[in-house]
Parts: sequence; structure tokens; C-alpha cells
Amino acid sequence: MDEKQLLKTALFKGMDEDELGQSLHALHARERHFDKGETILHVGRSTHEMGLVLSGSVRIESLDEMGNRTILNLIVPGQYFAEAYALLGNEPTLVEVAANEPTRILLLDLQNLKPGSCRCGGWETKVLYNLTLLGAQKNLALSRRSFFTSSRTIRSRVLAYLRFAALKKGSRVFEIPFDRQQLADYLNVERSALSKELGRMKKEGLIAFEKNHFELLDPAKHDLL
Repeated sequence: MDEKQLLKTALFKGMDEDELGQSLHALHARERHFDKGETILHVGRSTHEMGLVLSGSVRIESLDEMGNRTILNLIVPGQYFAEAYALLGNEPTLVEVAANEPTRILLLDLQNLKPGSCRCGGWETKVLYNLTLLGAQKNLALSRRSFFTSSRTIRSRVLAYLRFAALKKGSRVFEIPFDRQQLADYLNVERSALSKELGRMKKEGLIAFEKNHFELLDPAKHDLL
């Protein structure tokens, strides 16, 4: 666990090394390794720990009653998950969290931030403020995915997502964090239908791609950057 790297993450932003050490001790920080596909947090269970991805990546997934899987988000190194559930402590989760690849997680117990446990000064105030910012960012991410999946056609969903990825990168050439199945799950479409639509879009000169490496073509049609 690299403490200098931790100071660059959203939760510990604004802290010095002493405050970081105090917070890690008070929050009972512990590091765990998860294999690819291993479940980190099960649907229906409560938790008092949030997680920071140190290496690898984590999928936030929703499963319906038929077992169909929808990827809600992909958490990469430096990003957090389950902070809302950890703060509440007794709320059963509506999602499943699983390792997308071999992954190292730093788990942090948020019970010491509750009234009666928290003296709310120094590092505690900074952590609570940073958690508020994290919550706002997560709300934006969920709203963004709703925008991607609101269109009726697969092409419009794909273009909405790829346009956002290009804008975020600041370039028409970029990589996405999903493989084909994961992208299909994220956009809530069938994988075979997604692959066919990507092929048609490539043939029509709208996009070029190789695995998860994409390029948006024809600036007049995209009107992006």
C-alpha cells in the first residue's frame, strides 16, 4: 500500500501524511486480493466497509430475476465503491460487486465516522467532505449511463457512449474499459446485436476499432471536438 499514492485519491484529498496515518488506523484499513470473477460484495448483504481499487478493476453489476446481468459501472485503480452502503451500515445492497480481473482492494470501515464515534475534526472532516464529493460524482455517473441507455436503437446508444469517451479523452482516438460482453451489458443490449451494429458502423466509415481501441471517423457527422 503506497501511502503517497493514497494521498492522491479522492477520499484522502487535502490530507497530510499524519492525517492519512490517523485515518487509516481509525478506519481499520486492510488490503485484500481478489481473483478474476470473485465476488467482493453480494446482493442483499449489508456492509460497513467501502473499497478502494489499488490495482485491477471491479464491476458493479445488477442481476434481474432471470439472471440477466447489467454492468452499471467499472471501477478502476484510484476509484472507490460501496461508500454509501458502508456509511449506512445496515442497508442491503441492490448490486453485486465483482473483480473484473485479479484485483487488490483497500477496505475501509466507516463506522468510526458515525455520530458518537466521530469527533468531527481534522481528518474526519476532510473524509466526510470528500465522501460527499464522491457521492455527487457517482450520481453523475448513474445519470450518464441512463442517458446512454435511453435511446431506442443500438447505434444511438453506442454513439452516445463513444462520443462521451472521446470527449473525456479529448481525442477521437481512445480506449474503452469494456470488452464486447461488458459493453453490451453496460448499454443493456444483446452482444450479438452489438457486434453486428459495430460492424455496420465500421463499414459505413463512422468508426474504426480493434478490440477496445476506437476511433471516431467523419467529423462532419460526429461534430465532437
